[in-house]
Amino acid sequence: MGVWIRPEVFPIFGAVGAVVGICSMQLIRNITTNPEVRVTKQNRAAGVLENFDEGEKYAQHTLRKFVRGRRPEVFPNMNKYFAEKQ
Repeated sequence: MGVWIRPEVFPIFGAVGAVVGICSMQLIRNITTNPEVRVTKQNRAAGVLENFDEGEKYAQHTLRKFVRGRRPEVFPNMNKYFAEKQ
């Protein structure tokens, strides 16, 4: 097994695994909660729906509500510390 898989490729496996996980999560989210995607035959027969509340609920998900109003910083406390130091 050591001949085929070198230790140097483990970070690549981790990165690819994370990307596949994120893509899978987004795919499942779109199939299950997107108001424009209709998987069952009954829902497809409904035609075009004017359901703006459901679309707004899908677009303004929990993560977006959490981030709204915050500054786009990765380490806000560290930024404040170094900004005040000068």
